[in-house]
Amino acid sequence: MTVLVCSDLDRTLIYSAAAFHLRGPDETMPRLLCVEFYQGAPLSYLTETAARTLEALAEAATFVPSTTRTPEQYRRVRLLEKPSPYAICANGGHLLVDGEDDPEWAAAVRRRVASECAPLAEVERHLVDVSGDFVLKRRSASGLFAYTVVDRAALPSGWADDLTGWCAERGWRTSLQGRKVYCLPTGLTKAAAAAEVARRAGASLTLAAGDSLLDVELLEAADASVRPAHGELHDSGWTSPVTAVTAARGIAAGQEITGWLLERAVAA
Repeated sequence: MTVLVCSDLDRTLIYSAAAFHLRGPDETMPRLLCVEFYQGAPLSYLTETAARTLEALAEAATFVPSTTRTPEQYRRVRLLEKPSPYAICANGGHLLVDGEDDPEWAAAVRRRVASECAPLAEVERHLVDVSGDFVLKRRSASGLFAYTVVDRAALPSGWADDLTGWCAERGWRTSLQGRKVYCLPTGLTKAAAAAEVARRAGASLTLAAGDSLLDVELLEAADASVRPAHGELHDSGWTSPVTAVTAARGIAAGQEITGWLLERAVAA
């Protein structure tokens, strides 16, 4: 049986120092492995136990990092000794095969998105109109979606809800993850790209992991899935009959997720 494992990265498998959520005496803290540098400084980590488990998982199944990061952002992450044969980037907008972008997949996604929702330029103009001092940066990603970096403490009450409503009327959706507010076309999903990888790999069982609203379709489409006890889905109380929830939070949840995925991949 070929098992496909699709997992989100940030705050699911890998964590910045701000998201560790480690408690207890210093001498009890786990050993960590840095898997990403940004501008020469260490940025993202997982526990050494999680890193070893991921290596075993990549041997037991077809492991597919599935992220909202652009391909350029994803390539900063050194998750495995041998890179995964597939990776889903830009929330499904890019499918990397042996590290190279699949141009046919990217073109098909753009055609579908263009036919189903308002153009990115309209969303970008609206974000300019509703921005204030609480918006620190505005960015677009792969010509597919937009996001802002905000000061969460200064974010006006109701601002995110108003943005969500405006986007929904135009075939877009929003997601608030840490300091980033994402605006994405509703048809841009990791699940669609995961289904394509499952077809190519001949997978008969799919496992998934994720922590945000952008992972919902992926988690629901899998035969079994898991989410951490933190993040956007946890804060909203989201549940699914096929989705387990970790006991731990933060980087310890990432370690728990890798063990959960490996156990089920090996059992299959």
